[in-house]
Amino acid sequence: MSTWLTNAWYVAGWDSDIDSAPLARTICGVPMLFYRKLDRSVVALRDACPHRLLPLSMGFKEGDSLRCKYHGLLIGPDGAALEMPLKDAPVNRRVCAEAYVTHERHRFVWVWIGDRDKADPALIPDLWPCSAEGWVFDGDYYHIACDYRLMIDNLMDLTHETYVHVGSIGQPEILEAPIATRVEGEDVYVTRWMPGVDAPPFWRSALGKEGAVDRWQVCRFLLPSAVMIDVGVAPVEAGATIEEHDSGVRGMVVDFMTPETENSHHYFWGMARNFDIDDVGLTARMKRQQGGVFAEDLAILEAQQKSIDDNPGLRLMAYEIDEGGVRSRQIITRAMKRESEGLVP
Repeated sequence: MSTWLTNAWYVAGWDSDIDSAPLARTICGVPMLFYRKLDRSVVALRDACPHRLLPLSMGFKEGDSLRCKYHGLLIGPDGAALEMPLKDAPVNRRVCAEAYVTHERHRFVWVWIGDRDKADPALIPDLWPCSAEGWVFDGDYYHIACDYRLMIDNLMDLTHETYVHVGSIGQPEILEAPIATRVEGEDVYVTRWMPGVDAPPFWRSALGKEGAVDRWQVCRFLLPSAVMIDVGVAPVEAGATIEEHDSGVRGMVVDFMTPETENSHHYFWGMARNFDIDDVGLTARMKRQQGGVFAEDLAILEAQQKSIDDNPGLRLMAYEIDEGGVRSRQIITRAMKRESEGLVP
């Protein structure tokens, strides 16, 4: 039994990742290929020629179709055969590679790996800051050799940064602020409110002024495997609250974990912000800095996965600080149970 939902949208790549040449990527255990047609729409097929199973991604693009590099079978963008290997042989349209539904939103290409009839774009997670007016968004991608749920645990944990990120964003003072966890429907929230504190250098520069600030961190898990982390500061006199904090400078760390195998995943990360949105240089610098921070998590998580594999008789323990990840895993498990019972996503 897999550890992920099947009837769900997963990020296959950034909009810039997928072009006319085939891109091979395994999604939820399924080898797939992605490419853009001449009209720039995205095609997703199982990456296996229906003849002898050579990866189709090794083949040649011909217009909007792919010709297998082994015997020349021509496959159309709907997955059906257009030409057979033997010259002048009648085309058998029942020979086909499985095709998947795709959709573009929030700078990402999404793929639905389950029942095609259930592929409703309304079910794409609402990563609203990635597309909202008055915000700018950019990010990147890491391949990580660990169970995607370990990354969810990591992102829903507001305590590890003091130690894992000691050389970048970690501060001992952060541990002094209390953390609250709550579940609303199928979303999990982990919040930290830091009133009347000194702003760290980055946020002081973004705000453009000295003085005490109210600072917040709000982690939100969304099915099937997204985490958004709302961060920022506001001058104390602005009267911001943990519920309403648009009066200062605000950023949204956007994370999506697409399972590859049981022990590896595709990690798509970025930052959206509502300040200095026309400063292209700042966007590039923030992306570079964020990439360095997440590289620190990558090293920890891959080592953790190796230790899990090397210690099959041991199990993960959960303390109070792990509640966000535990609640998120419970929601994934319940959704998988509903799916196994044939209920709607």
